[in-house]
Amino acid sequence: MKNLLMLPIFLTLAAGQSLAETSTHSHSAAHQHQASQIGAPSEPGQGAFASIQEIVELLLSDPETEWERVDLEALRGHLADMDNVTLRSIVAVEPLANGARFTVTSKQGSVRQSIKNMVLAHSHEMSGTFGWNLSAEEVPDGAILTVTGTAEDAPRIQGLGFIGVMTLGMHHQSHHLAIARGDNPH
Repeated sequence: MKNLLMLPIFLTLAAGQSLAETSTHSHSAAHQHQASQIGAPSEPGQGAFASIQEIVELLLSDPETEWERVDLEALRGHLADMDNVTLRSIVAVEPLANGARFTVTSKQGSVRQSIKNMVLAHSHEMSGTFGWNLSAEEVPDGAILTVTGTAEDAPRIQGLGFIGVMTLGMHHQSHHLAIARGDNPH
């Protein structure tokens, strides 16, 4: 009797397993159809991964890509530097009459190196944006970025703060592509 009661459960489970095994393709197709109706997600889940994915797509679509020069590990390292500077550094601000001085530091060795890599290279790259002068100097625990303009620019520079200033100029996207292609934009 006990076995007889278990038979419907067994048959239901077996049928479900069989359906699952044979419908994997149609299940995937159904998800793709549903995604196309409501719009497929575009973010792959992590910013650095998304940046690399975008660069890979550009490289693959460019017939002029010199694959022997491509260096996605250099781009990955640069993105790690960006992450360290954005999320793991300590920023002290000294307001100036015509701008601000940002002392960017960390007690962690890898973050200190990221600060030096980013601030020293990018100050040169971004100097002149909005007519502002950006200069950087290395200090034992990181770097100092000084941003100056006119007295009227001071509130904007101070309001943007260190990380806002680092984003100026929309140069990052082309910079990332140059790194991935094996160029040294620094």
